[in-house]
Amino acid sequence: MSDWKKRLGVLYSTDPNYSYTTEENAPEEATLPPAEQRLRLSLSRKQRGGKEVTLVSGFVGSSEDLEVLGRTLRQRCGVGGSVKDGEILIQGDQRTKLIPILQALGYTKTRG
Repeated sequence: MSDWKKRLGVLYSTDPNYSYTTEENAPEEATLPPAEQRLRLSLSRKQRGGKEVTLVSGFVGSSEDLEVLGRTLRQRCGVGGSVKDGEILIQGDQRTKLIPILQALGYTKTRG
């Protein structure tokens, strides 16, 4: 993708020292230890054709660590899913399975 496509919604700046930063260039937050994470589990059917999806939100850290956590949760539940917009999507109502799995991984402040 060209550089100009990333800046389509940017307003003009008269500041000579202004430098535009994209989300790709922005530094990611350091991943908090599992005991300090405040994860929330919720059930959603919005924009999914009536199918249930369990959302795991509230993760603070890098996108790579989020991908690894999402892969681990999907494998342990034995279902499909994905990671989008800082949330882990797991197919079906898996909240009862996820709470003990997350607690075993060290995520103590999990809300169902």
